[in-house]
Order: sequence, then C-alpha cells, then structure tokens
Amino acid sequence: MKLIGEACSYGRVIDVGGGTSTLAEKLLDRGYEVTVLDISESALERDRKRLGAKAGNIRWIAADITAAPTLETYDVWHDRAVFHFLTSAADRAAYRMVLEQTVSVGGYAVIGTFALDGPEKCSGLEVQRYDGPMLAAEVGPQFSLLKCEPEMHVTPWGTHQSFQYSIFRRL
Repeated sequence: MKLIGEACSYGRVIDVGGGTSTLAEKLLDRGYEVTVLDISESALERDRKRLGAKAGNIRWIAADITAAPTLETYDVWHDRAVFHFLTSAADRAAYRMVLEQTVSVGGYAVIGTFALDGPEKCSGLEVQRYDGPMLAAEVGPQFSLLKCEPEMHVTPWGTHQSFQYSIFRRL
C-alpha cells in the first residue's frame, strides 16, 4: 500500500492477481477507482463475499493476464506475485504487451516478485526470481525503474520468503 501511495495519490488502480487480497478494499476506502483481476473466479467470489456491499464499487475480472484480456487504462498497475510465475518467455511477453497497453503514459507499475534469494518454487510451481534491474529488463524500455524495495514476507505457515518490489513509471 505504501508503494502505491508513493506512485500515485489518486486515480485508477488495477490489482493484477488480487484474488483474496485486502488491498482493493484499502484502496477503495482511500478514494481510488479499483479493478481486481485474477485467474481464479472462486478467489474473486470469496473477496466479493467478504466485502459485501463494498464489492459493488470494485470492477472484478476473472482472466489470465497472459491471454491478453481487453482492459481499460489505469494510473497504477499493481502485481504482487503474478509475474514471478511466468517462467516462459512467451508468457512474459504477453504480460508485457498487456502492461504497455494498460498503464497510461506517466502512470506507474508496482510489481512484486520473489527476490534473488527467494524460493525457487511456490505452491509446487517453478518461479523466476528477480532484482530490480532484471525486472526492468523484462518489462521493457517503455518503463523507467524508479525504486526497488526488499521485503521479507512471512507466510501464514511462518515461513520467510524474500520478495522485492519495483516501481516503474510508464514513459
């Protein structure tokens, strides 16, 4: 949330992979126009139920980001832990295409991935690990890397996972 506040003080935000995260509600309460995109319809439904009447103020999209869903433009793109699951070059290129089409010029992308010392697998799936410059090379020259932040995430099971968040500005 802090990094989104650094990126934009108001506007339209898309939370890619938002599933059952509480971020959408926090953003909505602070005046943002929020869209949540997740591959899992059941995760979105759980979050809609949790939010009750507030859910009607959020746009919900069940889609695979690599399948090039048609999206509106946003001031801020937030992705906590989707990109690092994209282990094929084709999936990363598809993500990058949607990112470029979706983030307005002057807008921001906040992308969280496993750091270089993070786990090699998550939920039994292979992942790619990044630092800020490596992620910048993946998102391409249309985005300028502004800042990188490390984070030690503690899972619900008490395991520590090393993450990194990078903030980019769309050129």
